[in-house]
Amino acid sequence: MQNQIKSLQNDKIKFLNQLKEKARIRRREKLFIVEGKREITLAIQGDYTITQLYYCSSIITHEEVLILIKTTNDQIEFFEITAEIYQKLAYRTTTEGVLAVVVSKNTDINNLTLTSKNPLILVTEAPEKPGNIGALLRTADAAQLDAVLIANPKTDLYNPNIIRSSVGCLFTNTIATGSTLDIINFLKKEKVNIYGAALQTSVNYNSIDYTKPTAIVVGTEATGLSDELLENTTQNIIIPMSGVIDSMNVSVAAGILIFEAKRQRGFTN
Repeated sequence: MQNQIKSLQNDKIKFLNQLKEKARIRRREKLFIVEGKREITLAIQGDYTITQLYYCSSIITHEEVLILIKTTNDQIEFFEITAEIYQKLAYRTTTEGVLAVVVSKNTDINNLTLTSKNPLILVTEAPEKPGNIGALLRTADAAQLDAVLIANPKTDLYNPNIIRSSVGCLFTNTIATGSTLDIINFLKKEKVNIYGAALQTSVNYNSIDYTKPTAIVVGTEATGLSDELLENTTQNIIIPMSGVIDSMNVSVAAGILIFEAKRQRGFTN
């Protein structure tokens, strides 16, 4: 079904703005917005359900939208919107004229099943900045990690800035969330070694054998890992640095650690 919307005061447009701006609305409705061709394609490939498509016909045609989503799902509603409305809704200045309303997934750690017998996992504790979360998800995608676990998350996973900064890698990774204790218990149950990036009682990161079930754990740049996590690591690891400061961006540090683990596992492409 296709409809036209020409007013910013339309109830559906007001609702979209709420989804874009307010985490509590996203949580309550179990819906979020995805903007752009690549991101929508990746959401579909990640088995996310689309309920509505909004497109600006001066940028993209209805036929192009149908090709984009590659589905005959009669449950999807299509809405043609004006350029003014699209500019109001869009996050990006250079974009492709299409927005999707998508059903969020239950990311509870208790629902996670690891498919690998020798997993390589990234754990990030208490991340808050959407840009850092997005960068971590891009790194996880590049390394094809088995899972990304977010302990004690401080930011809504479906924040538009996370989707944008991850360039859609939110949809390409297996992601689970929970309390720090929940994630510690999960890793121990799965017999996964826990290597925490921390200054305390640490060893050089490249002295560790990552070829067995491994979780690489990073905290925030400001506070590092919680005592709860530090008390449960298999070993703390450190990246030697020569500069004045004793820390680096969390996504950069995670990338160094993850790709050392991949190197040891014979990662070649």
